[in-house]
Amino acid sequence: MNEVKKFNYKLLMLTTLIISGCSIIYEVLISSVSSFLVGDSIKQFSITIGLYMSAMGLGSYLSKHIKKNLFDWFVAVEIGVGILGGISSLVLFLSNIYIESYELIMYIEIIFIGTLVGLEIPLLTRIIEDNTKNLRVTLSTIFSFDYIGGLIGSIAFPLLLLPKFGYFTTAFLVGALNIIVSAIIIYGYKEYIKNIRSFKVISMVLLMIMICGTIFSDNIASSIEGKLYRDKVILSKQTKYQNIVVTKHKDDLRLFINGNIQFSASDEYRYHETLVHIPMNAAKKAEKVLILGGGDGLAVREILKYPQVKKITLVDLDEEMVNLSRTNPHIAKLNENSLSNSKVELVYNDAFKFIENSKEIYDVIIVDLPDPNDESLNKLYTNVFYRLCGSHLAPSGAMAVQSTSPYYAKNAYWCINKTIEEEGFNVIPYHVEVPTFGDWGFQLVTKAPVDIKDIKVDVNTKFLNSETVDRLFMFSKDEMVNKDSINTNTLVKPQLLKYYLEAVNVWR
Repeated sequence: MNEVKKFNYKLLMLTTLIISGCSIIYEVLISSVSSFLVGDSIKQFSITIGLYMSAMGLGSYLSKHIKKNLFDWFVAVEIGVGILGGISSLVLFLSNIYIESYELIMYIEIIFIGTLVGLEIPLLTRIIEDNTKNLRVTLSTIFSFDYIGGLIGSIAFPLLLLPKFGYFTTAFLVGALNIIVSAIIIYGYKEYIKNIRSFKVISMVLLMIMICGTIFSDNIASSIEGKLYRDKVILSKQTKYQNIVVTKHKDDLRLFINGNIQFSASDEYRYHETLVHIPMNAAKKAEKVLILGGGDGLAVREILKYPQVKKITLVDLDEEMVNLSRTNPHIAKLNENSLSNSKVELVYNDAFKFIENSKEIYDVIIVDLPDPNDESLNKLYTNVFYRLCGSHLAPSGAMAVQSTSPYYAKNAYWCINKTIEEEGFNVIPYHVEVPTFGDWGFQLVTKAPVDIKDIKVDVNTKFLNSETVDRLFMFSKDEMVNKDSINTNTLVKPQLLKYYLEAVNVWR
């Protein structure tokens, strides 16, 4: 093999590495966008992976019908993958806004991209084998680079691309990489390409489109978000863990995480006063308080109304979310700068890991976590998690657990109730009407029996007072279920996730 062929061989190995990384990124990107837009991440990832792999198999099968002009075909495939992959996030978001059957568009996108990706390696293998005349070496080398590229892509997406660039920029950047690969082939192997002039023009034009898409992706995202959210988007941020959007209309500030509303300034006090003041007054003392979640600082604001509180430990996975709530003037004003209070200790950790490793005992525990809409959140609603929380709760202490809606997701609500109850705690369900959310539920959890008539709220509030406390513990007939028909939620059998997603599908 002469020096020119050695160079060409190495260049093709480099392209194998790049296209493999791009392929895996498209796969997880589509899964992530679909999880963000419609929820149920297990379903979205499973369907995307299965359909994508099947489409790749179809592409590999179709490659047998390509018998000549292999370089031309390979360039055309890379251009196709680049443009379809580059606009993939944009297409999915627009489909979610304007087309009722989002899933159909998602499936078509997966099949087209997957089929083209399935053509890549067979074509490359035949190109290299024709030049080296050594199939054994060709196959072992090309698949080695293919798997390494896949590893690089799978690591780069969650650790670098998504948190730093978001959905749109990532798609355009990776699409540009595929176009660059086509340009490498065009200029590195021009003597083998029949339609060289056409491919040069097409690749350069499409590369410029991908570059423009990358440059203006923030503008595109702002325009799309403006259609996804009712009010004006004043902040949009993709962190390592979640997508954060803040909207504002007049005095109504709203926070969304992964598209799900977390609070509205117009009525969040009803939620947070109910969440906090019931356990704070059910506990015999409230000097040490633990908050799991609650990175917006609104629960902390309510707890700081009690002068006897000496220390509040807030545990939130996302440091960027907490810093945003501490420094953003709109949110900081709403939480009354609670996260900067000297009594507050901020811990950035997974709630499960924290409670598993902590040695502290708390008088009050507030579990203010997002709804259990995926498997990672579901573990924070399991019997094991509540058992761990109980081991850190003082004998005379009290815990409150955010528990979704007893009206819109009644099976999920009573599943949480039953799961805690079966760990041997005294559990008293209660709820409140929050106009933005509707009927919203909680669980009051203690080790010793509590008489709700003894719960008095004497601090300054907008909504809750001692005279109205008893109403929170009353449920109407259409909010009740036969708990014998409800299964408890465990780590190995995530029943709650099933109940919750069933409710989402009904009310979507």
